[in-house]
Amino acid sequence: MSHLVEAPTIGRAWLEIAAHIMAQGSPATYDGRPILEVAQVTLEVAHPDPDDELIARNADPERLAWMRANFLDRSLVAELGDARSYASRLRDYGGVGRDQVEWVIARLRADPQSRSATITTFEPLIDTTYIPCVSMLDFWVPADSLELVVYAHSIDFGSKGYGNLVQLAAIQQEVASALGLDVGSLTFVIKSAHVYDTEFDYMRGVLAHSS
Repeated sequence: MSHLVEAPTIGRAWLEIAAHIMAQGSPATYDGRPILEVAQVTLEVAHPDPDDELIARNADPERLAWMRANFLDRSLVAELGDARSYASRLRDYGGVGRDQVEWVIARLRADPQSRSATITTFEPLIDTTYIPCVSMLDFWVPADSLELVVYAHSIDFGSKGYGNLVQLAAIQQEVASALGLDVGSLTFVIKSAHVYDTEFDYMRGVLAHSS
């Protein structure tokens, strides 16, 4: 059964889906580690802002910095088995110098009505072991603002999900600014939204503090 979260901000979306996972999630495992999981989740964020106050107040600064580096630093990510970072996948796809974000900007500048300003982080000829959680970013301008739809096979909302939301909102803001557009909604579609058992106490504390 799918689950929809409609929230005004990325911070509120994070806390709402985390609360739902902790209260209603089903026990499962991911890479051999116990999790609570909710399947087929969609987050619809009306006003995504990377400088989100709730996330700044409640997130782990080191984990935020790690995710920011993943999206900005093209170095291999040691914690992911020396996989290519999101930065390399988005700004140097396949190691051939193709900047996909610049491609999106050029495509929407040439055709603001395009329904195919779509890019991917998945590099199937290279990704033989690690598969990036966030795999598709789809930009469009259905009205007067730039909207972003994202797909992920799984997101850990205990330790990384808030970082993903911050960086996705930053990319959306970057593209909108380059096109002279307002930032519209951010829709995040996730097959497996989960929290690892090692993060249960942390999430309970955050949720109790933020309720």
